Order: sequence, then C-alpha cells, then structure tokens
Amino acid sequence: MLHNPESTRPALTGPFPRPRRSDSMQALEVLQSTFGHTSFRGQQETIINHVLDDQHALVIMPTGMGKSLCYQIPAIVHAASNDRESAKPNLTLVMSPLIALMKDQVDSMRRKQVDATFINSSLKRNERESRYTGIAQGKYDILYVTPERFRKPEFLEVIGERSIRLLAIDEAHCISEWGHDFRPDYTRVGEFREMIGSPTTIALTATATPDVQKDIVRQLRLNDGDMRMFHEGIDRPNLELDVVNVWDDEAKLAEIKRVAALPELQEGSGIVYFTLIKTLARFSDLLRKQGIDHVCYHGDLPRDGRRRIQNQFMKGKCKLVLATNAFGMGIDKEDIRFVTHADVPGSMESYYQEIGRAGRDGLPSVCTLLYNEADLATQMEFIGWSNPDAAFYERLYELLVGNQEQVQAFGLEWLGEQLVQQSRHDHRLETALAMFDRHGVVADNFPPGCFEVTGKLPDSLCDDAHLAEKKLSDQKKLLALLQYVNEEGDRKKFIHDYFGLPYEVKGQ
Repeated sequence: MLHNPESTRPALTGPFPRPRRSDSMQALEVLQSTFGHTSFRGQQETIINHVLDDQHALVIMPTGMGKSLCYQIPAIVHAASNDRESAKPNLTLVMSPLIALMKDQVDSMRRKQVDATFINSSLKRNERESRYTGIAQGKYDILYVTPERFRKPEFLEVIGERSIRLLAIDEAHCISEWGHDFRPDYTRVGEFREMIGSPTTIALTATATPDVQKDIVRQLRLNDGDMRMFHEGIDRPNLELDVVNVWDDEAKLAEIKRVAALPELQEGSGIVYFTLIKTLARFSDLLRKQGIDHVCYHGDLPRDGRRRIQNQFMKGKCKLVLATNAFGMGIDKEDIRFVTHADVPGSMESYYQEIGRAGRDGLPSVCTLLYNEADLATQMEFIGWSNPDAAFYERLYELLVGNQEQVQAFGLEWLGEQLVQQSRHDHRLETALAMFDRHGVVADNFPPGCFEVTGKLPDSLCDDAHLAEKKLSDQKKLLALLQYVNEEGDRKKFIHDYFGLPYEVKGQ
C-alpha cells in the first residue's frame, strides 16, 4: 500500500523570518524557517526535490495533507536566487480556478513573509494595474491566477518580463473533460503553458481516476513518461463512513439532528451539504424552528456575505454550516467532526473531496450520506444540463449568427426562450455559451461578449458520438455513487477500487 502520511502536524509558531537567499538553501530549511514544521509528511520531500530538479510531477494527495507545500517551497527556493538574476527574476505561477480562495492563500503566504499576490476579476482596475507593474519590476515570488487570465494580452506581456521557473496547476482534475469538475478554460492549459516557455510543471489534485490522470498529462501536451506521478493514497483511517436510507424530509431532518448531537462531536464543528439552494433554505427554516443555531452558505449569496459566513465558521463563532458544494474548497479547519450529505452527490470524486474536509486533525470524525432514491432525479437533470447535444449547439450558433438584432436587444432571456423548453431551471444555455467561449466561437462568456460571434462552430461540438460519450461518463460517475450506497462490504475498499488503488485491511 502507498505510504499514508501522518495525520497530525506541528503547531505553527510564526511569524517566521524570510529564508536567507543562498544556493545552499534546501527544502527542509524552508519547511522549518518559513512554515514552522520540523519534518515532511509522506512523499512531500521527494516531490519537492523532484520539482527542484526541473522534473514534472502529478501529485494526488488527500485533502488537507499538504499539497500546496509541494509548489510553495520550490517557489521560495527559486526566488532565493533572484538577487543575482539581473535580467528576468524567477516567478512561480499558480493556476487555480478558485477566485474566492486566492486572497486567503496569498494572505497566508504573506503572514509567513513570502512575497505572493494574486490577479483575478475581483480586483479593481487600479489594483490590477499596480500588481502588473510590480510583476514587471521583479516584485512577487508567487503569483496566483485563473486560467482565464491568459487570454489577456497585457497579462502575457507582463509575465514575459519574468522567468517562469515553475507552473503549478491546482485542482488539476479540472483539466480533464472526464473529470468531475471540468472547467473549459482548463483544457487550454497546454497552450497556456507553451505561451510561457513550457516551464517545469506540477499538477495537483485530491482525486483523479486512472483515466483522468492520463488526460491531465495529455492536456498538458506532455508525453507518457514526461510526468512522474506521486500518489499518496486516499486512506483516511480516522473517518467513519456511513450511509443511512431515508424516505422523506422528516427522516433527513431527524438524522441531521442525531449526528449533530452525538456527544463525541460536541467539541468540533460540522457541515451539512445540499444539492439545491431551495432545499437548503427549507431545512434551515426547520432547524431554526427547533432552536438549532447554524449559518447558510451558497453561491447566490453576495461575495461579502459568503466571506463573512466563512469567517464565522472558521473562527468557531458558529459550529454548523448548511451549504451547497460552493462551500469547502480550501477550507482548512482541523476540527470538523462531521460531514453529512443530505442529498446524493453527483460523483464519487466530489463526495470524496467533500468528506475529506472532516477530521484533518486526525481525530475521529463521522461522514454520513443520507440516501433517498428520489434525489437521483436531480442529479440526472444536472447531467442533462451539463451535456447539450449537437443539435442544441448548432441551434444556438444559428441564433447568434442570424438574429443579432434580437440577441443584442433582448439578450440571454430571449435566447433562453428560443432554446429552453424543458424547464426554467434548464442550464444548457449557460453550458453551451461556456463551451463557445472555450473554443473561441464567441468573444467572451459574459454579455455582451457572448453575443459576438468570432469563430466557427468546432467539429467536436457537432459530434453527437463524442458528446454522448461525455454524457455517459458523467452517468457512470453517478452510477458509481449509487453502487457505493448499496455496498454491503467495506466502503473504504470500494473507494480505493474506484480510484484504481490497492487497499490494505487494517490489522492484517
């Protein structure tokens, strides 16, 4: 079995001095002086030295086990040579889809006296331009960006003033069309990588099946054997996995209350995940009527509201959060004692990633999936919305090309009326416009850019066989979740088998 990293970590005692700038600086020095840890976990040191030797790496490591150190420490080591670099100072570029978390990551780095920053759409123009100037002048050692930033000529011009020694791709499963959280812009990462000189690349994720692992390497435009895989396994021995069959909301509510009230869970906090915002709101009302204190987090809240709720939860001011899957990416709270799924998740990957937020301190934690067969219909709808057929893409293209006057006047609402007959909640239009944006069919994913046709409809969006294959892949992911629910044996073994990993029964 792959080595399982220890589940505890030394306490930080910062702030720490910036490491001395010397060619003899080693990864362990940085770990101790900057991050306050005395030793590495699992394969961290091997990964870091591999990257410092200018070798590519694919890192699959459980949530909370220290993936980010695998690129942060090389970034600091590379930056240490900048004092003698007269032409283009070294810069580590971190590509991430998580705008909401970039500030938290950068703030954490800066508290450790690491010169890091981010550039994304949340910045005002003057802030963005100020950071561009700083980058061009050699400021900053680590830069966090979204893949969309590579479309901006001014961004490419600015980073052309730096030597990109390392490209880190966070949440790398987003690269793969077959991954559970596919992001269209991520499929251009190989192109973006070549734009910046094909630097040493490290791709990191908590979850990737063998097919997704191969696709990540392919999308990076690397050959088999170019990228070494480091797999830390997915075993979390302190997590208790349970599935409870429920028949209605009353039974779900009873189970949520039961888990939250378990004596051994009273010293920590918990998350209850819902698929739909309206369901979350309904359960919130029910819990409040019974005097159970909690906060709610979902994507429809304003950004400052989401941040306020996240801070309340992280600081322990409220121990229970009801959330959609918009909550949790990058949540590094060690005392989450339970994660309950009130609805069936869409895939084994997303389920495993979400339960991985529990028990990061190594103490026992409970992960409960409440299964109601009726919930499968919602996930099947999501799969349909995420996978328009060729006829839908072709019809949308025709509308954009042949009805510019109506489109410009009435926008997305008019387009939706022409295309979406099934339900007012049908999201195929949003999916199709995002794909048009990815393939350069339209100028931008958002109005008014998405109404301006700038390219031809690509063959891949007219290929029903390919589109059907992608839809079938998503359906198989949901089927695997259903098989997990019905598993009568060891559910942890089931998860290992799904991800193509060996499994060792404890005590044997």
